[in-house]
Amino acid sequence: MVSPKRLTLVWLLLLGATALSWAFGHGAMFVTPLNAGTAIVLIAFFKIRVVILEFMEIRHAPALMRIACEAWVLGICAGVVVLSR
Repeated sequence: MVSPKRLTLVWLLLLGATALSWAFGHGAMFVTPLNAGTAIVLIAFFKIRVVILEFMEIRHAPALMRIACEAWVLGICAGVVVLSR
């Protein structure tokens, strides 16, 4: 069981990541839209990973299931980033 305090901190982390991706989408810190898009995709997959680990409780699942989930997130993220360039 995950503590409510940890879930609140994770939720705040996700909220901050959403705000950061919103800022990137509105032109903060990047010269080209391609770089901003790549950053937004990377943040999105970071958020997916956090949700899988924390809210789906894969962090405490058997090692093989956790490895499969981590590999899926990494593989799909890499594919999306490579294909979008």
